[in-house]
Amino acid sequence: MGVDQSDLEIKEKVINQLRGVVDPELGSDIVDLGMVKEVDFKKTGDLHITIALTTAGCPLKAQIQKDVRLRMKNILEITSVKIEWTELTDAERAQTMDRARFNLSQEDVVTQIPRTTKSIMIASGKGGVGKSSVTANIATGLAARGLTVGVLDADIWGFSIPQMLGVDGRLAGNEETKKIVPLIKNVGTGTLKIISMGFLVDENKASLNWRGLILNRAVRHFLEDVEWGDMDYLVIDMPPGTGDVQMGLAKMLPRSDMIVVTTPSKTVQTVATRVASMAQSYYLRIAGVIENMSAFINEEGNYYEIFGTGGGEKLAQELGVPLLGSIPIDPFVSNGSDSGVPVILGEGHAAESLNLIVDEVLAAVPKVNPIDCTAHGTLETSVTISNN
Repeated sequence: MGVDQSDLEIKEKVINQLRGVVDPELGSDIVDLGMVKEVDFKKTGDLHITIALTTAGCPLKAQIQKDVRLRMKNILEITSVKIEWTELTDAERAQTMDRARFNLSQEDVVTQIPRTTKSIMIASGKGGVGKSSVTANIATGLAARGLTVGVLDADIWGFSIPQMLGVDGRLAGNEETKKIVPLIKNVGTGTLKIISMGFLVDENKASLNWRGLILNRAVRHFLEDVEWGDMDYLVIDMPPGTGDVQMGLAKMLPRSDMIVVTTPSKTVQTVATRVASMAQSYYLRIAGVIENMSAFINEEGNYYEIFGTGGGEKLAQELGVPLLGSIPIDPFVSNGSDSGVPVILGEGHAAESLNLIVDEVLAAVPKVNPIDCTAHGTLETSVTISNN
């Protein structure tokens, strides 16, 4: 008896969706790497997928599993998903490493971002939702936990990260490497490495009358010509919307995760869907949603939902991703931004919410520990060559 044609079509849909699941360490999709060993779909709607990892104990399995389950939600015929895990044989692992090295050599853009650095794009559908403030606080919160965090202010027109992080100065170059050196700020035992157009213009009030292609080239310089060095995370303050810079970054950093910032407003939530759609079209992983300005809490602890309610949760449900947290309206947020001391380092409702959100970010976008995954050592030589 032959296989039902509709089953073959659904299996093809599954494979196409799995091509959007990227192994975070190897940087290629799990289908191309030969990690998908079996796809079995039943007429009942049950799907069984067997995936082989480079090593059974690799902690990145959790992220791959999340991505697989998220993408299977796009196939209406599937009612349940069971994933079985196995391990590549030595011969299969060698073939996978060869394929990953080949894919790496074919990349059009070679950046100075180490492959062990997790890149997080903080995005929004429109301006005025507090995206830059969220970026500054998340980066500071990660650094406060002892991590080395790069901060790329890609909002070229509306750069505000230098003010919010309390860092000023001019960018300089390393005479030996001929690369731009980021400005450094220590946060506890952690470090921030910051790049912004604000370190290049003469005054904060100066306007940049640049158009798309020039802006895109400026951001490209920040990725190609900056001596970033070792980092655990790179947090990127994206321009609002879906213009040339956003699409350029998506192409240059295809293994990035995106966090979408919205407000409780239905209108803002609808607009935020567009930036999420852009990310998905470039196969970027959406790690979650953050709702900013969720409510005002007075001294008695009463909540006042000034900008509406439910926008963040609805957006997260629509995208099939977690709501990483909600940040209340708190005067300490703007005070911290104005003084250059992010509110996450202080006290209050917003500081508490932001610290919980940083914990959620660490869980949703786990730091790469190359020691735990055997593939790292095999790729190390080619990665070093590619990034120099």
